[in-house]
Amino acid sequence: MTPEPAGPPNSPATTVPPAPPEAQRSSEGDWSRQLSDAFAVLLGRPLEEYDPDAVYAASVNGNLMYETGFARDPAWVRPAALRGGQPVVWDCPLFDESDRFPTFDAGGSVFDFSTSGEGTTVLPRDFADAVDTVCFGRGLVRGADLAPLVERYGVDLADPALAGAWTVFFPRLVSDGTLLDALRAALDTGHAPEQLLPFEVEPDEEWQEELAAIDHPRLRAHLGYFCTDGEEGLMPLLDDATTGGLQDEGCRPVVGWEDGHGQIDIRVVRLSDRVAGPPRVPRTPSYR
Repeated sequence: MTPEPAGPPNSPATTVPPAPPEAQRSSEGDWSRQLSDAFAVLLGRPLEEYDPDAVYAASVNGNLMYETGFARDPAWVRPAALRGGQPVVWDCPLFDESDRFPTFDAGGSVFDFSTSGEGTTVLPRDFADAVDTVCFGRGLVRGADLAPLVERYGVDLADPALAGAWTVFFPRLVSDGTLLDALRAALDTGHAPEQLLPFEVEPDEEWQEELAAIDHPRLRAHLGYFCTDGEEGLMPLLDDATTGGLQDEGCRPVVGWEDGHGQIDIRVVRLSDRVAGPPRVPRTPSYR
């Protein structure tokens, strides 16, 4: 008995067409709305109550950055990084559950040139004077303002001879300047549900009722890591949040997190105009 043919020869395989761009944007917008609502639980107020025109930044600091030497890594001061064209990657995951490396924006970061050390005595005088003119206080300068000076005077700040002349003071994580994106960078949620980290830390009892308002179970578990006493996860800082030394420059704290050992310190800060500088990247739209 001859079997019936399964179908016409060379018939194309059945494929699922990709979602149209409009559907993809709708999905991204829905996830951003969920993140916004969840972040509001941590802040105790909706994101819409914050100034939408202000510039917000997330930073990572703490003893680990200095113990590993990353605060003076030459990658920070390469011209392409200072111009904002090349991110600075720290090959040190912040969380045991993650294999992602923190990515920083050198152009939007703040550098300290008031550091004492041997390197301060060998900076070319004309370059040192030029840096002084763009500092906004106590030897602090934005990477984007430093970039043209490095190229104009031909100074290689990555030279080991100049290692004592500078340190990164406010290491800014890559984000677009909105509060939503700064929080996304600080909390390492990624940009889609599948990028959430598999945290299994039990949040403090005082936070469990608030976190219950987050419907998405994996997002609730992820953010629960940032609501502990700082021993297994990170401890939230609301009223005690700081600006990372930028309060005298007009910046204001939003929220922060730290571990119980001084190794990791994450903060979100509202930048003043002089610290933020002119806009450099498009901001994500509001999803409200």
